[in-house]
Amino acid sequence: IRLTEAGRIFHEQATRILASTEQLRRSMKRLSASEKRRFVVGFVASIVYGMMPEVIREFRAQSEGLEIQLLEMTTLEQVVALKDGRIDAGLGRIRIDDPAIQREVLQEEALIAAIGSADPLARADSLTLSDLMTRKLLVYPSQPRPSYADQVFTILRDHGLAHDNVEEVRDVQVALGLVASEAGLALVPSSMRHVQRSDITYVRIRDEGATSPIILSVRVGDISREVRLFEQIARHTFRS
Repeated sequence: IRLTEAGRIFHEQATRILASTEQLRRSMKRLSASEKRRFVVGFVASIVYGMMPEVIREFRAQSEGLEIQLLEMTTLEQVVALKDGRIDAGLGRIRIDDPAIQREVLQEEALIAAIGSADPLARADSLTLSDLMTRKLLVYPSQPRPSYADQVFTILRDHGLAHDNVEEVRDVQVALGLVASEAGLALVPSSMRHVQRSDITYVRIRDEGATSPIILSVRVGDISREVRLFEQIARHTFRS
């Protein structure tokens, strides 16, 4: 039996195609093995001053070979990024209802007053929200909304207070800079005490309900090992 000329050409080409396919398969296998798995966490700026670094350290220690990326973004941006698949988990402060997002409050963090150290109010051991109404109130962020600023306004309304001297600023760093400049005071999460400056004093707020939640957000139905581990570590760290 002898191949025809057409058969010979077909055999040669088929052999080359099969060899190329096998080479492609091996190349893709090597590429997949060399690619690092990645886990992306979105976070709001104020959370980084509290327990979040401990969560990330422990998650990294228990996730060998996993590349962990941190992106600062508002809670609203985290929701969009989760739905788009750009992040795997979010740590925020705003309660945003979305059927595609699973939310869990990890902690209700007490608020404190950040006051310029030269202000007589800075000498108090503790203050009430009504004590702050005689000073300009600095709130943040100004955009996008809803934001932590709206949480502060809601807390004041819940306590029957309406402040008529408010300045909205871009972020917490600007707010603290203006506090240090004696341009007003700010209500900030208690973890902001770690931002130490000689010209800012932090004073406890006595009113009940003067808190801001720390909220973990993930995609509904995401049952990956990495997400479950991150949830477990976050719960243990923030609640211990």
